[in-house]
Amino acid sequence: MNVIKTAIEGVVIIEPRIFTDARGYFFESFSQRMFDEKVRTIHFVQDNESKSSYGVLRGLHFQKPPYAQSKLVRCVKGAVLDVAVDIRKGSPTYGQWVSCELTEENHRQFFVPRGFAHGFSVLSDEVIFQYKCDNFYAPQAEGALAWDDPTLGIDWRIPADKVILSEKDAHHPRLEDFDSPFDISMELY
Repeated sequence: MNVIKTAIEGVVIIEPRIFTDARGYFFESFSQRMFDEKVRTIHFVQDNESKSSYGVLRGLHFQKPPYAQSKLVRCVKGAVLDVAVDIRKGSPTYGQWVSCELTEENHRQFFVPRGFAHGFSVLSDEVIFQYKCDNFYAPQAEGALAWDDPTLGIDWRIPADKVILSEKDAHHPRLEDFDSPFDISMELY
């Protein structure tokens, strides 16, 4: 497994070692030992999967402490643009974001630590998206930022008139109107 650092500390791209032959391919999609050794120690407790069509944009979501979640995400079918936004008050990268294209061909994974808002846009006709979480989902702890916040300036790589949102995702606050529940000094792991 190859770990690629991004412009924001703690957010990494993971490329698995893929073995191919005439039959197809094989790779380890997750190894606790390798993840602990190359990224950080973590204990995932929940796996999720979603199916979406072109133009669907999910995010920018997070879980408030003490229910905050780190996520390890990947695209099993299709292609997405996956985005992580630093929402840790006091962080030198507060309000900055990094992204990674995840596809069924590149088999990449994106690790998003606690203290980040997360979202993705669907770039292909259909997507099956999976993610591991290190804390259980708690509906009372849901939080989110506006996907189209001009301060963030995220290029979701789909035209705005083609974006498909949930009713909830259409009404989240912008960064300037947001009081983050995360602080850079918090122990988030």
